[in-house]
Amino acid sequence: MDKKEKQLRIGLAGLGNVGAGVYKNLEKNKSLLCERTGTELVVKKVAVRDLNRKRDVTVPSEKLTTDWKELINDPEIDIIVELIGGVDEAHELIVAALNANKAVVTGNKAVLAEKGKELIELSEKQNSPLYCEAAVAGGIPIIKAVKEALIGNRITSIFGIINGTSNYILTRMTSAGITFQEALEEATQKGFAEADPSLDINGWDAGHKAIILGWLSYGHWLRPEEVSVNGIEDISLDDVSFANDLGYEIKLLGVIRQAEGDERIEVRVSPTLIPKGHILSSVDGVFNAVAVHGDVVGETLFYGSGAGQDATSSAVISDLADAAENIHNDVGCTGFVPKGDFGTVLPLDETLSQYYLRLSVADRPGVLAQIADITGKNNVGILSVIQPEPASSSKHIPLVLLLHDASYGTVQNALSAILGLESVETKHTLLRVETLKS
Repeated sequence: MDKKEKQLRIGLAGLGNVGAGVYKNLEKNKSLLCERTGTELVVKKVAVRDLNRKRDVTVPSEKLTTDWKELINDPEIDIIVELIGGVDEAHELIVAALNANKAVVTGNKAVLAEKGKELIELSEKQNSPLYCEAAVAGGIPIIKAVKEALIGNRITSIFGIINGTSNYILTRMTSAGITFQEALEEATQKGFAEADPSLDINGWDAGHKAIILGWLSYGHWLRPEEVSVNGIEDISLDDVSFANDLGYEIKLLGVIRQAEGDERIEVRVSPTLIPKGHILSSVDGVFNAVAVHGDVVGETLFYGSGAGQDATSSAVISDLADAAENIHNDVGCTGFVPKGDFGTVLPLDETLSQYYLRLSVADRPGVLAQIADITGKNNVGILSVIQPEPASSSKHIPLVLLLHDASYGTVQNALSAILGLESVETKHTLLRVETLKS
């Protein structure tokens, strides 16, 4: 590109919710962006699947195409913005763009989680930067913070509420006392949940983001099968109530951290009890928050809108502004490329935490003593117990235990023995408890 032109010509692939937001907000703040970056950001061509679909934004027909390869093959386009979603086609598009020596901006967490190692290596090889701020936590600039503001730190831990849909559901279960299904239906009606909310409620939307944060922090791309992911589908109002009685809120929490005294890393997502005194417990509704602890800076907290058209498009436009500066200064592949100090995954069975265990047990003397005997033999301490007064007609009653720090494998061994007791039903709930100390 002729540097004197001071123009960044964009090929936008995808004009769905986020793509429309990017186009709308680039037009809305065109003069502001030009003043701040010294560059005019111009969308030259837009690839869509259906030319006739009604959209929230109006794009001149001459800019539209149904073939994203036209964006790749246009020599005037400097950068490709991939917002088509999915994995296979998005991967093909990004690879083609990098091979054509075009910079790429993507908000596609799934393709990065599954193909990130390959794409980053190709980006380096082709000296074509790959930007991905929008892939994690929407409008929260967490990737830029770790890459730039915290570059002088070894990251010791990241705890994140990084899925707005699940956080909204758990918030409504807590504040309104409605069931999971009722809260999900409400989230769908308000547009906070997709028509197919599977990846949100089964934890994998957050799981993909946790993989990306793990790479940023430790330079190691985990395979999805190496990450433990559990969703919120089985959380009941009883669990919400008992957690409250114990002084906790339940949140879908992503955990990324270095194992204590070890060079292995732990990356997992699960519904987790968080102490009410910690600020993450008060993150409600569709908001996200990420707590990052560095060895130099200490604890930092990033909070904001984690999804939605405007929040996510803000992150995409931030990447475009960075790209404009780098392209005009002939800076090629800038990317912070984290060189891994830690390349081994801590097996799930060795991960440590406290636990919340809800059982259904026979209403007769001696049952708690039997359970305590099993936990004791497995070196699992009991921190507290909740045993509600039984209903007169009930043969089984809930028994809630808060268990001391132990490895997941040890707790599973104890639980297997407990569920083998004649006085204990097999249906149960086991959740992590995090003190959120780095």
